[in-house]
Amino acid sequence: MKLPVIKHLTEFIEQNDVDFVHETIETLEVLTESSALKDEELDVIGEIISNLYGAVEVDKLVKQGMPKTEALNSFMKRVLGSIDK
Repeated sequence: MKLPVIKHLTEFIEQNDVDFVHETIETLEVLTESSALKDEELDVIGEIISNLYGAVEVDKLVKQGMPKTEALNSFMKRVLGSIDK
């Protein structure tokens, strides 16, 4: 996951709607089921999906009243904390 990408996607959600991101996630998840994709391509799609889910989570925190910068940092701390376990 890349924080600048998640931040950019969060701004997209603010300007548009989170439903666009949910539909994109669904589309990419279906695409991963294709046997025509190479492992490297699946890795890239997986990274994009992770960033999209991250942006959705940050958007939820912001809508709950957390400032965007704090929401981004909180999310990344949670991700890094789960990796360390």
